[in-house]
Amino acid sequence: MISRKLCKFAPQQVITILFFATVKEKEILSNIKAKLGIESLNEMQLEMTRSINERGDLVLLSPTGSGKTLAFIIPLLKELHEPGGRLQAVIIAPSRELVIQIFGIVRNIATGHKVSCCYGGHSVADERQSLAVVPSIIVSTPGRLLDHVNRGHIDITGTRLLVLDEFDKSLELGFHDEMKRVLRHMPNLSRRYLTSATMIDEFPDFLRLHRERIINFLAEKRELDSRLTVQCVRSDAKDKLEAALSLLRSIEPGRTIVFANHRESAERIHGFLTGHGVSAGLYHGGLDQQEREMAVTLFDNGTNLVLVTTDLGSRGLDIADVTSIIHYHLPGSREIYTHRNGRTARVSANGNVYVLLGPTEKVPEYITFDNDFILSRATEQPARLQSDVASIYFNAGKKEKISRGDIVGFIANNGGITAQEIGQISLHDHYAIVAVPRAGCNAVVARLAPLKIKNKRVRITPLG
Repeated sequence: MISRKLCKFAPQQVITILFFATVKEKEILSNIKAKLGIESLNEMQLEMTRSINERGDLVLLSPTGSGKTLAFIIPLLKELHEPGGRLQAVIIAPSRELVIQIFGIVRNIATGHKVSCCYGGHSVADERQSLAVVPSIIVSTPGRLLDHVNRGHIDITGTRLLVLDEFDKSLELGFHDEMKRVLRHMPNLSRRYLTSATMIDEFPDFLRLHRERIINFLAEKRELDSRLTVQCVRSDAKDKLEAALSLLRSIEPGRTIVFANHRESAERIHGFLTGHGVSAGLYHGGLDQQEREMAVTLFDNGTNLVLVTTDLGSRGLDIADVTSIIHYHLPGSREIYTHRNGRTARVSANGNVYVLLGPTEKVPEYITFDNDFILSRATEQPARLQSDVASIYFNAGKKEKISRGDIVGFIANNGGITAQEIGQISLHDHYAIVAVPRAGCNAVVARLAPLKIKNKRVRITPLG
């Protein structure tokens, strides 16, 4: 997902640099302003941009939510040559969701350059067609990139620029062998960008880092921590389902992410909450790609107020205005705790973190509490756990030549609601999801279902 708040705005750091920029910088910054609504860069992003004037690879350490994506995209785009039917840069991220997020941002601001996106669960045929005309930039998970290389769909040997986003995850045991094989196909790299919110003990030799410079903004985490309120929530029972529901009923309304350690647990929590009237979605690695995309979309557009997820959701989900994080299970490490909490208090917002503790659980040393949160004993179901937004599903998308404008016109002209009542439109390759007022959702679907959009018969169904 693309956030319109990728930079944090502190008055002493807001620096307008268009006047001093080169022609290419002006074009990039103009696109960022026009497409993302961002007028100024923070100090970390400026430091990364300045650093490309030096030789050597760049390692950026910065807290989650601080704008690392733009921090590497801007210097990367400055280093690109003119488009010319050759692959110049590869951006690798460890999760599908992070790949999709980065791709959306790069595609918006890389004027004149073709950008392709590759990840598991996406149509191989669609990706192969996209790669048939060689892009300037590929954004991919390591496994899918290696698959396309092995199939002969793309040649990455001439690539000059490589980005490893969330390198602490990309280089861990599960990805290590894939990354090693990918790097064997990239002998001509002139610059590597590595970014993460957490450092690793040692970089593997196969990266062939050269005169690497570490740009460390992790001290900014103190400022982030000051915007987080961490509270201890004690459950009388080992099974914390009732405590989780009571907590959701007690806290201030807003988007909330509930983290569990296992898929089965996430499914159980989700089933319990939805059974008690909570507008909640489910997100974990056992779901297929469309199910995962839809879970994120329904949370982002307000159809679901709660997202229950495994630690898959601790990286790559850039959803604005998440007000609360609930650790249903204790995180397995300091790094996991950091990344979970990074889903809230993004940019300059505040956030609340709630740690559910069973009667025998011990608090890890890396978790410190600001206070205890006393659960309400009330049993009534507040309306705030039920969203007033619903969604409509269209089984046609970009590949069927359907645009957002087509959908707005179709609904406004035939659905009985105005264009102003239509919420977020999420357009994917082969489907679209549209947010509408919950009260009229079924009536809108009933009016639209018999009709054609752009002379195409499309299945239209309600969601949420």
